[in-house]
Amino acid sequence: MTTVFETDKSSFMPEMNSQPTASQSTVQWIFVDLNSYFAAVEQELNPKYRGKPLAVLPTMAETTSVIAASIEAKKFGVKTNVRVSDARRMCPGIIFVEANHRHYVDYHNRIVEAVESCHPVHAVMSIDEVALKLGGRDQKLENALKLAEEIRAKIFSVGSQLKCSIGLSTNKLLSKVASDMQKPNGLTVILKEDIPKKLLSLKLRDFPGIGGGMEERLNLKGIRTVQDMFNQDEKSMKNIWGGIVGQRYYHWIRGEDLGDAKTENTKSLNRSHVLSPELRTQASAFGIAQKLLHKAGLAMRRDNYWARAMYVSIRYTDRTKWSEETRMDDCQDVHGLNHILQDMWSRRKQRGTPLKVSITLSNLITNEERTLSFFENTNRTKLSHAMDALNLKYGKNLIYLAGMHETKKGAPTRIAFSNIPDFSIDEEKD
Repeated sequence: MTTVFETDKSSFMPEMNSQPTASQSTVQWIFVDLNSYFAAVEQELNPKYRGKPLAVLPTMAETTSVIAASIEAKKFGVKTNVRVSDARRMCPGIIFVEANHRHYVDYHNRIVEAVESCHPVHAVMSIDEVALKLGGRDQKLENALKLAEEIRAKIFSVGSQLKCSIGLSTNKLLSKVASDMQKPNGLTVILKEDIPKKLLSLKLRDFPGIGGGMEERLNLKGIRTVQDMFNQDEKSMKNIWGGIVGQRYYHWIRGEDLGDAKTENTKSLNRSHVLSPELRTQASAFGIAQKLLHKAGLAMRRDNYWARAMYVSIRYTDRTKWSEETRMDDCQDVHGLNHILQDMWSRRKQRGTPLKVSITLSNLITNEERTLSFFENTNRTKLSHAMDALNLKYGKNLIYLAGMHETKKGAPTRIAFSNIPDFSIDEEKD
């Protein structure tokens, strides 16, 4: 059952199969996916951009790539990760704007509030996706469709340029799949009785959790189509995925709702930044790395975490990359983290023109999980917390590492689609 909701219609009815009827069918999940979200917010904020092809960039530079394209730009083939020069060639006259992440978070919060006014949000999946778990009468297909219509209208009330695709199905994974089947502004229903027929025309990578690496692994096992995946038994799926996720996937694609999977605590903090042209030097790249570490450390200490590993990477303009990961004793203080960064940085091999710097603090543990050491310098940790308190009260640039002085404003907050930042931590104040 596939239904497309047209924006110029006030209501819609699903195309019905012979049996069962809409009143008899049920769904348990609604998945809402905002279309071309960053670009749509820019068009909402700037009426002169509406109806025109537009691309959002991390920084205004010819050497960077698109992070979001408007619906109009996508018609020309412009999409995420297309380089600026290619986008110009594909779509003459395309408008480029630099990302304004505070606005995206602001609209995200307003959209979630609007959806919540219709039905409680079960999970915020990313900056542009939310999932709703239905119960009781809401599970009836006809009621779920009315709820989807109400949600779309509420989002439209937040901004006339905000379009969304909505998926309804029996579990969260398939509702996500459904939301991707009709874009933009579509509504798709996958019922239990539609499985697997309605899924067989899809590609493996249309399913959440199947990226390039997993697709390659599936291909090596002779699984190249969705039908091939359905032909696997539960044990084979578990072996292919290497654990319980494959076992759960076997049930998910068959429409069963197993609830949210419990995963290992692999919490990490990541900060990255694409360097603007004037910062593409070795010294500036290191200053940015310190700035990113400063922000990640602040967030980690706020939530009472300690890191046991650090990963640093540099991507260069010639598309080569240097990266290194190191294990360390439980560390939380800014000076200890900076010392480790300096050691790692001194061992880098490439000396090209840096384009992007990334810092990840991983293997995070809580205060309660730590084993205290007799040799730990608690004064450095206390000093870091004192710096945090002053910076949070008076502005992030009050006290900082001297090495980042020239670049202290060089890494403004960016948003990964799966990450909604806390601007009380990440946004700089003058």
